[in-house]
Amino acid sequence: MPVYRLDLAYDGTGFHGYARQPTVRTVQGELEAALSHHVADVETSVAGRTDKGVHATGQVVSFHSVDELDTRRVQRSLNGQLAPEISVLAFGRAEDDFHARFSATGRRYVYRILATEAPDPFLARTTLHVTEPLDVATMDRGVRALLGEHDFAAFCRSAEGRSTVRDLREIAWTAQGDLLELDIEASSFCHQMVRSIVALSIEVGRGRRPDDVFGEALASRDRATAAGAAPPHGLTLTAVSY
Repeated sequence: MPVYRLDLAYDGTGFHGYARQPTVRTVQGELEAALSHHVADVETSVAGRTDKGVHATGQVVSFHSVDELDTRRVQRSLNGQLAPEISVLAFGRAEDDFHARFSATGRRYVYRILATEAPDPFLARTTLHVTEPLDVATMDRGVRALLGEHDFAAFCRSAEGRSTVRDLREIAWTAQGDLLELDIEASSFCHQMVRSIVALSIEVGRGRRPDDVFGEALASRDRATAAGAAPPHGLTLTAVSY
């Protein structure tokens, strides 16, 4: 059967995450309901299952269809049904062995923080607001200890039987004025990994923890040595590599 690929952007504020759930509104549920007007018994696969409140500008979805689809017409239809919360950026035929999740070789996220006394209503849905300045240089120096392949158990919500070893390829904190961004890429991420790194970064940026705490947390493999997880709304999935 033909395989199709969709590239999505969405505002996760009004959804209980990406993955379909029977009693709440999700991105997958809305997308498959819209696709059902064109594809019978459609079931999608996704590159990264984002949590409740997490956004995406570069999510990738794939599915099979018994019939050939007019991709331009279907894309217009989907955007008409799903806008403005979900946007189908691209839609086309993929290689027969393409799978949004299993073909992916990396995922990239950005976490945004606005460090100002007053909040910004135009950034409130996609950016964490903190009221004090953060030392971004110290935060950036600290997170460099996480580069490479490690057991990230201290930064991951536990899931019995699942490995917490990940290959973290890129990580950096940068600032443009009061807007701070963590840009991070790995082969894949375990649950709450990015948000846990952010939470500990904020503690370091506030001067409450030393910058070498990241290495200590890695070595401990103990969730209690980290600082919980930052709120989800500052996190955006920006790219998937294949």
